[in-house]
Amino acid sequence: MKWDPVKYVQFDDYRDRPFFDLTGRIQADRPRRVVDLGCGPGNLTAILARRWPEAKVVGLDSSGEMLDKAAAQAARHAGLSFRLADIAAWTPPADTDVVVTNAALQWVPGHQEMLAGWLAALKPGAWFAMQVPGNFNAPSHVLMRDLAGSARWSSRLVGVLRGGDSVGEPTDYLRIMLDAGCTADAWETTYLQVLTGVDPVLDWVRGTALRPVVAALSAEDSLAFEAEFAAALRAAYPGTVHGTVFPFRRIFAVAQKQPST
Repeated sequence: MKWDPVKYVQFDDYRDRPFFDLTGRIQADRPRRVVDLGCGPGNLTAILARRWPEAKVVGLDSSGEMLDKAAAQAARHAGLSFRLADIAAWTPPADTDVVVTNAALQWVPGHQEMLAGWLAALKPGAWFAMQVPGNFNAPSHVLMRDLAGSARWSSRLVGVLRGGDSVGEPTDYLRIMLDAGCTADAWETTYLQVLTGVDPVLDWVRGTALRPVVAALSAEDSLAFEAEFAAALRAAYPGTVHGTVFPFRRIFAVAQKQPST
């Protein structure tokens, strides 16, 4: 599945805010190695490099298109680098002090089991901070899955979209972190995003959730799918004089590994 870095950062104010809410809970002082799992275009990974200028900061992503965009960030910051990698195959190097993953694990089936393994591999004192969207049962996603499963589209889109169980609840991530011998904090926030423009919710999901559909269909069929989907979104998210209010739930969890007793 190809990613469009320009489309992804179109709503950067709204997409970036959870990153700052997440990383604000990390209390690491002078980490040596910081890893950003699913770094995307690298603009937020560069924030980590500026926060910890003495650290080796590595951004990992499976999208070559995203990493092409991220290369410019690496040129501006000493100690910052990016690498093509599959999150599912990653294990923390022994000297890892901080791991951040922001809006990436929802794309990784079985990530809760992987999280337990990553935490087990981290050294005492290391931090792990994660954020995933918690809106898979929101109208934006339910309507997309319903349309993909309709008679017109099901033969071409079967198995393309993930369901409401793509991520866990805050209590699930908290339990995994506590079971791994960490002190942990888990919470959720629903951001009431006011979007503007023509079909703004459709424009939002074009950057992320709609990508698998676009990848599976021809250009002509993608336009036809979007036209049907846009009509359903307009009914679910009516515009107001102030714009279209798009509630977006996010799930956060931050852990620090404790010494074994």
